[in-house]
Amino acid sequence: MSLETFSELIAAAPHDFSKLPEELLLSSEGSLQTFYAPFDHVNAEAKIVICGITPGLQQASRALEKARQKLLLGASIAEAKKAAKETASFAGPMRANLINMLDHIGVHRLLDIDSNARLFDTHTHLVHYTSALRYPVFVDGKNYSGSPAMLSRASLRHQVETHLADEISALGPHCLIVPLGPKVSEVFQHLQAKGLVKPEQLLDGLPHPSGANAERISYFLGAKARENLSSKTNAVTLDIAKEQILAKLATLQTG
Repeated sequence: MSLETFSELIAAAPHDFSKLPEELLLSSEGSLQTFYAPFDHVNAEAKIVICGITPGLQQASRALEKARQKLLLGASIAEAKKAAKETASFAGPMRANLINMLDHIGVHRLLDIDSNARLFDTHTHLVHYTSALRYPVFVDGKNYSGSPAMLSRASLRHQVETHLADEISALGPHCLIVPLGPKVSEVFQHLQAKGLVKPEQLLDGLPHPSGANAERISYFLGAKARENLSSKTNAVTLDIAKEQILAKLATLQTG
């Protein structure tokens, strides 16, 4: 499925997409429902991939609204896809946390930009935003957050092994990949075992940029001391991940 399939429906939709139309339902599997939203665009020239779990309702609604606007203005399907993807990807508070962490580890220097904030405005050509599950998934009507495991359900595994695998193949072996959170890292380890990803491509181990991870993010950024952490934050795990990320980046900068 793609925007070509649903373009007439989306352009004619009379509402604000605060609720996804049943006509966009792609699959149901027990309590899981997967809906179409225009996240089809792949920036094959990207130097870095930022990968979340799946678009949530807010992101899906924004993407659908932007696609509708573009289509009604006479834009091509390709133009509508691109605009929808760039408008909705990692929108909201997550974006600021993500930028701060990527700046902290120095990814912007490798990309020759002053800040990773440019990946969301003037230098979007350098980045491909995506999700392990391309299309929004809901569990009992609520945003999917990684449970049940993506590789444990047929409808979810299908998205990983078709859409995500195709995207990663199109981007090539030199594109950096930033998986957001351990559940997404597990998916890329699965693709790595299939020979689709090289270990040096993966900058895994960053805390997920969700506001719920505020303490882990603060520690990763050096803004909170280890002795002030709650028992919920594993400083050792974060330290090891950060050390490995910095080592990979150092190798890439000198390579």
